[in-house]
Amino acid sequence: MTTPVLPPEGGGSAAQRADSAEFPTRSSLRRAEAAAAAAASGRRGSASTVPAARRVLRSELVARRAAEHHASTTAATVPATRSRLSVRRSVVSVTVMTVTAGLFGTVALPAFALDQDDPATSEAAAAAAVTDARVAGGQTLAVDATAVETDATRADWSATSQATLDAAAAAQALAAQQQAEQASAAAAAASSASSSASSAGTGSGSSRSMATEAIASSGSTGQAAVYQAALQYVGTPYVFGGATPAGFDCSGFIMYVYAKFGVSLPHSVGSQAALGTTISASEARPGDVVVFNDGSHDGFYAGNGMILDAPKPGGSVSVRPLWSSAVHYVRYAV
Repeated sequence: MTTPVLPPEGGGSAAQRADSAEFPTRSSLRRAEAAAAAAASGRRGSASTVPAARRVLRSELVARRAAEHHASTTAATVPATRSRLSVRRSVVSVTVMTVTAGLFGTVALPAFALDQDDPATSEAAAAAAVTDARVAGGQTLAVDATAVETDATRADWSATSQATLDAAAAAQALAAQQQAEQASAAAAAASSASSSASSAGTGSGSSRSMATEAIASSGSTGQAAVYQAALQYVGTPYVFGGATPAGFDCSGFIMYVYAKFGVSLPHSVGSQAALGTTISASEARPGDVVVFNDGSHDGFYAGNGMILDAPKPGGSVSVRPLWSSAVHYVRYAV
């Protein structure tokens, strides 16, 4: 079998030279077959040479088409591969950015929290700032070096409370009202005493009754004056054994006030009770003396179940409700 011989390089037409530089095509194949037939016309065995040339050219054509198909497939596959690679790169980028942001937040938030001031520290700083401002704007006082320090002490005195003053004013108003009532009662008692004296016998019992009624009638107006004098000492502090306006105890208060009216009394509850005339509760008037039955205390009767007295250590002379019924009443002739 003889291989067809193509035209030598640089020979033949321009079309043949162009075809020889490219892959075989149908037209180049036909021209090659024609050239091979013409070349083999003068040689022996030309009949067997033409089919072999055709087979070679056809195999070259098939190889060229396979190469073209491979090239087109590769060209279509590359964009898809590139697209997949681009998507993967985008996903990786997003993942990296997310992880980076999370790590930054994890580190930055505790640092931010630690950077905040503690509330206690903030309050202390604010207080210190206020103190500094006061010090900066404060006033200063220059003291002479010859000045001498002295201790300041509180004076030994106390004030009367408003409640005590109100009670005294109420007691005075009540005393004035009772004084008017006592005046009318005294007139009635005097009339009754005159009637009793004219009808009574000369017995000792009758004489004692007359004496008691005389004391009651003559002393009713005098007791009111005693009570008014006693009210002047409301607020005087209690002093054990005291019998002056500097301080009273219970019997010392009675003794001091009655001494102003010429009645001399001992400084003792029991002795004062023994020297007076006992009267009933209904006969008692402001200025009479209230004596506790156990001999522990006495004071001036203030009317309406009230007592004017010097109570106990820490207290002062005042008008207050009578807290016990175990008492009796004594009157002195004034």
